[in-house]
Amino acid sequence: MHKLSEVKDSITLIEEKLPETYEGFKNMSRFEQDGIYKNIEFVIQNILDICAIILKEKDLRIPSSDYDMLTILKDSGVFTVRAIETINQMKSFRNRLVHRYGELDDELAYYNIKEGLNDFHIIFKDIKNIIVSDQ
Repeated sequence: MHKLSEVKDSITLIEEKLPETYEGFKNMSRFEQDGIYKNIEFVIQNILDICAIILKEKDLRIPSSDYDMLTILKDSGVFTVRAIETINQMKSFRNRLVHRYGELDDELAYYNIKEGLNDFHIIFKDIKNIIVSDQ
């Protein structure tokens, strides 16, 4: 799936550019920080898009929202409860990045990204297993 490849490329870029410490992140230019944020937004949105594609390919009912889509995927056994909870957390984080509810706390965002990078790899593995099992 081409979309999955694009997402993995963005994660690789984030991993290469994200400093090891918050101090390093804080010392980056706003432009560089925003580049990391935009790549995270891109990755999370594309994970949701991939979920929508899987839902359609499995011919499951039409969802009324992203939350409903994820519930359908969980209830039908396509994704584990843990995977759906993780995707929902990613979606909430993406909403904070996109809409900048209040002022974004760069330190909290940095640690969410740093700690969440492994979650992306877990979700990719689940998606790849779903795609392979359908072939």
